[in-house]
Amino acid sequence: MRERILLCLAHMSGKEQDFIKEAFDANWVVPLGPNVNGFEKDLEEFVNSSKSKVNCQNCEEREPLDKKVVALSAGTAAVHLALIACGVGAGDEVLVQSFTFCASSHPITYLGATPVFIDSEKESWNMDPELLEEAIKDRIAKTGKKPKAIVPVALYGMPYKIDKIMEIANRYGIPVIEDAAEGLGSRYCGQVLGTFGKYGVLSFNGNKMITTSGGGALICDNDEDKNTIMWYATQARESYPYYQHEAIGYNYRMSNICAGIGRGQMTIINDHIAHHRHVQELYCELLKDVKGITMHCNPAPEYDSNFWLCTATLDPDLKIKGQENAYKTIITGAVGGAAGVIHAASTATTDCQPNDNVEALRVCLDKANIEARPLWKPMHKQPVYKNAPAYVNGVSEALFATGICLPAGPYVTDDDVRYIVDTIKASII
Repeated sequence: MRERILLCLAHMSGKEQDFIKEAFDANWVVPLGPNVNGFEKDLEEFVNSSKSKVNCQNCEEREPLDKKVVALSAGTAAVHLALIACGVGAGDEVLVQSFTFCASSHPITYLGATPVFIDSEKESWNMDPELLEEAIKDRIAKTGKKPKAIVPVALYGMPYKIDKIMEIANRYGIPVIEDAAEGLGSRYCGQVLGTFGKYGVLSFNGNKMITTSGGGALICDNDEDKNTIMWYATQARESYPYYQHEAIGYNYRMSNICAGIGRGQMTIINDHIAHHRHVQELYCELLKDVKGITMHCNPAPEYDSNFWLCTATLDPDLKIKGQENAYKTIITGAVGGAAGVIHAASTATTDCQPNDNVEALRVCLDKANIEARPLWKPMHKQPVYKNAPAYVNGVSEALFATGICLPAGPYVTDDDVRYIVDTIKASII
């Protein structure tokens, strides 16, 4: 029987064991340490690199970068600390992309602030700059003050329209926190995502482009910002011979062991990115003549996605085997990875869900030992955010209704992709 083909799982190179052994030999089995410092330097070198040749007339020469990186315990921690550094507090508002995972918006609520959700544009599926500016004007008119930050998200690795977003943000004097958790190695006009705004968020969860088993990082403008983030991440201690705290801090630094894994992963990051892009190209080639299925690709030359996940949309009229049984029974577990503890659903359906043919295809793939998932459900349609302001145009809801994620990780071979595509074709009526 064919082994289960997972959606995305980072691949270990073998180098990780050397760095972990070094940590144990040096007795650095705690947060901070030589591996943390080394991992941060490796990341800084990577994010400050640029591609000088981009086949796009809109891309201008950019100044060399000198960004700094802080290694943290999770990408969510990076979002949280970036918001704090931007002065977000109780009663404030933060403009955040609606089409994303909850880790982009939950930290806003940790601080007693309110997420204001911005819908997507059709090309990249990410934050719509026109809606963004509309929301800024409307929030100022309604509240008498500007939102404290803007959080665009690199959905499935695809770059956002960062030039337009930055132009709007700079005009209104609002800092940008790029959530590039899914976009490590993705570029816009040759520049790495996460390096355009005031801060950039990275994630090294087990299913990301590289992993530290868990973990994340925050890209900062300069050493001063980096030191501020590190201070908050290490319990905000003052310089006394005893523990003195004049601000609330957090235990958010990455461990020396996890950083050792990260250093090993950095030796193969370019291989991982190249593999994901190869898998995307293979899906596009094999599915190009299949009516009713459209792969999501780079919309223009300035976009250079890492294709963390390969995504497709299904025409609503496409018929899939078993479609008549979609959502007829309540599933017993959460779809997608190691979900942890979940609540049992009370109904099989909600008021916003993928179309029946999308769910039917997911089930067909699952029966063939292929893991697939729906796209992220927009945050403005999540019950927990039912009272949050939202500026919508219907794009993210339409994509959620028709979209599906296909396996793309380093363990996915060319034969796996062919098997997946053959299964998809066999599922179509």
